[in-house]
Amino acid sequence: MRRIAIAERADWRSQAERLGFLFHTIDGERYWDERAYYALDLRQVEDDIEDPSLALHGMAMDLVDEVVRSEELLARLAIPPAYWDWIRSSWQQRDPHLYGRMDLAYDGTGPAKLYELNYDTPTSLYEAAYFQWLWLEQQIEAGVLPRHADQYNRIQELLCEAFATLAKGRLIGSPVHFSAVADSMEDRATVDYLRDCAHQVGIATAYVAIEDIGLSADGWFTDTTDRVIQTLFKLYPLEFMMEDRFGPDLRRHAMQLLEPAWKAILSNKAILPLLWERHPGHPNLLPAHFVEADFQPQAGWVRKPLFSREGANIEMVTAGGERIRSDGPYGDHPAAIIQQYHPLPCFDGNYPLIGSWIIADVPAGIGIREDTSLITQDTSRFVPHAIID
Repeated sequence: MRRIAIAERADWRSQAERLGFLFHTIDGERYWDERAYYALDLRQVEDDIEDPSLALHGMAMDLVDEVVRSEELLARLAIPPAYWDWIRSSWQQRDPHLYGRMDLAYDGTGPAKLYELNYDTPTSLYEAAYFQWLWLEQQIEAGVLPRHADQYNRIQELLCEAFATLAKGRLIGSPVHFSAVADSMEDRATVDYLRDCAHQVGIATAYVAIEDIGLSADGWFTDTTDRVIQTLFKLYPLEFMMEDRFGPDLRRHAMQLLEPAWKAILSNKAILPLLWERHPGHPNLLPAHFVEADFQPQAGWVRKPLFSREGANIEMVTAGGERIRSDGPYGDHPAAIIQQYHPLPCFDGNYPLIGSWIIADVPAGIGIREDTSLITQDTSRFVPHAIID
């Protein structure tokens, strides 16, 4: 695995804006950064990323089956008891799911280590699935990359296949409503991209901002035209939905969710110590523990709130004793886990984190985010990758 400087396309910004990738720059700083790319060989991709991703996904799914059967485990995840039956029945009736992303630390030599699962509202999808593939094709055509260059990226292909399978099996309603927070440019772009994938396989869709979803007098969720929402793809955290005014109405199963209610288990950082308890010493896991009153971590640890996202409210103590913190909106959630410190590799002063995508239970590709800090956050740069053998 190498980080290689490369000439950027002269017109990439205008292409991005024409294609709806309007968040390529955040607060005046590059989010998409193609001045370099990460080169991996096929063995690294297949043996060190793809195969472990499949194994880790299987372990996580097995754990969901265990958690829904145990009130003790549901309580350890700090999920409100009023929603236990809703989550349990969602799993037992196998409500379908679409996608997820696991974040891995990998330097090209040792086993990839799981940092966390983002299985409810994973972002960086459009840039991973489409825009970095466009970069690859155009850089090959321009002669900047060799003709034999490839990319670990079947994300869009598998997304379209997954949507088609759901539609063919009549496992989703019509139209499928897609929803995100009204003022989030990134979330809206991700939702629009997923709608486009659905359109490619003939699925009718509609959009409604999450704030505009209503509830009819007879208990149906509706959009702004008072149309009943049968299936809702929501880029909005399940734990937020449980806290919202209409949260209790979710339990009547009047509306199908993508991602489904059982994803509340896999979007929770408590999954990390539970996985470690069941698979101690697994080469792709880091030791992780619940924060207990009597637990004294050794030097080199990371504290993560159960419900934090995008690198927010992380506290880290390196092996050398340096303390690093990130700000965020999750500081009022006291429940947390401790994970063993395992630093990201450093390439030219940059720390890359690999996001490995799972589409309908199948490893599908990767996106790489990098930062000059050891904590990857929502503003960390997206850098493309290529397979160069």
